[in-house]
Amino acid sequence: MAGVLYICPTPLGNLGDMTPRALDALREADVVYAEDTRVTGKLLRAFGIPAHLERCDEASLQAKVPQLIDRVQAGETVAFCSDAGMPGVSDPGQRLVAAARRARVPVVVLPGPTAVAAAYVASGFSCPRFYFGGFFPRKAGERRRTLEGLALLDAVLVFYESPRRVADALAAIARIFPGRDVAVCRELTKVHEEVFVGASVQVAEEFARREQAGGIRGEIVLVVDAAGAEEFQMAQDATREAARARAVELLDEGALSKKDIAARLQVEFGLKRNEAYELVHVGEA
Repeated sequence: MAGVLYICPTPLGNLGDMTPRALDALREADVVYAEDTRVTGKLLRAFGIPAHLERCDEASLQAKVPQLIDRVQAGETVAFCSDAGMPGVSDPGQRLVAAARRARVPVVVLPGPTAVAAAYVASGFSCPRFYFGGFFPRKAGERRRTLEGLALLDAVLVFYESPRRVADALAAIARIFPGRDVAVCRELTKVHEEVFVGASVQVAEEFARREQAGGIRGEIVLVVDAAGAEEFQMAQDATREAARARAVELLDEGALSKKDIAARLQVEFGLKRNEAYELVHVGEA
């Protein structure tokens, strides 16, 4: 009999969001691997599900994956739960699924709650595309480089963030994108759910005030609106000017052919082939 690995989404906070299919999978499982057995154990008790729990977090994943795959290959039904939401979205589940696919064991991913989609919709931003960047960088330089690298992306930007760092993150967003709106989605689906939307500078000021007044609590998703037409054009112009200056620099060095310079501009600035060749000729003039 073939075994199976179920990837089971769990509620972000409201138990009413647990799906019938996920409950069935947990009842059927011979063993439930969990990012935190305390969190998943509490969930299982709430639904009266007796299950053998084993921890499988970031620290223990490498050691536990071979054992888990062996159990599926032996015909057992195995379930995996992260602390909340969809396993595999910025948590150990991603590496677990990849390992299971490599081992060619059956994997069934059950749909269910995810903070990324909930926050994107809750923001009310109208761009039909979004980019999920995982956890927002911790260091100031990395924050700046991340945001500048996404400035030309025609999409809403979505990040997870810790309540301890959210004020600093919002300050960075306000510096790089002063003309954009931002939504701070806090404690989604829970009793104290909040979706705070406004201009990036105003939102940064509000959460800086909260930080000084006693701190910020709860799980947080940051949503940054896509660039407007004016900002998008300004960013394009700035990129083009930087690429032109780089072309002049490389031409003056004389170490590369025009073809190689154009290829480097494509890689460094994300330009299309024709744009890169045009800038090489402009720089040569």
